[in-house]
Amino acid sequence: MAPSSRRGPGRSEAARVAILEATARIFLERGYEHLTMEGVAAEAGVGKQTIYRWWPSRTALVAECLAEGLIMPAWFVPPDSGDVRADLTTWLENVADFVAQPGNDALLRSLVEASAQDPAVATGLSERLGVLQLLGERMRRAVEAGDIDELPVEQLVEAMLGALVVRALQRGPIDRAYAGRLVALLMPPRAARD
Repeated sequence: MAPSSRRGPGRSEAARVAILEATARIFLERGYEHLTMEGVAAEAGVGKQTIYRWWPSRTALVAECLAEGLIMPAWFVPPDSGDVRADLTTWLENVADFVAQPGNDALLRSLVEASAQDPAVATGLSERLGVLQLLGERMRRAVEAGDIDELPVEQLVEAMLGALVVRALQRGPIDRAYAGRLVALLMPPRAARD
């Protein structure tokens, strides 16, 4: 009876959850650079082959944890204080703080690389995290409230995220000052545009 109880869908889901939770614990305690498939397998109490059955790499595994909200669940939601420029600056500062943590710049580059190599990773990460959608919705609310002029929201959000990715790939600093300059460049105050 014991062997048959291990093969059901409940066992697979339990293993998947254990793997994701172990990944999140290791990531949060030791950082991306110290995250290994062997370490995750040991922490989750599963074999490495079980992990590789569902995730081809540690980047895909972390991407799933991000998408499941196990790592930085509130990080992706931009604030809504009523001042869209301040909110976007705060959001970018949160990104800067995250990237500044040891190993996380490598994680960002790895996520970009995994997304470039595998369209399914890119689509899944984009759909499940919803960063483009969340930022777009925040900016659309600002347009509706009259805080900013009508503008191509999707392209502006893509430009903002693209600037972060390029900066990370060039290994340039992504700090709080950079966040403020980027928002000011992409969304200058009305007086500066008139």
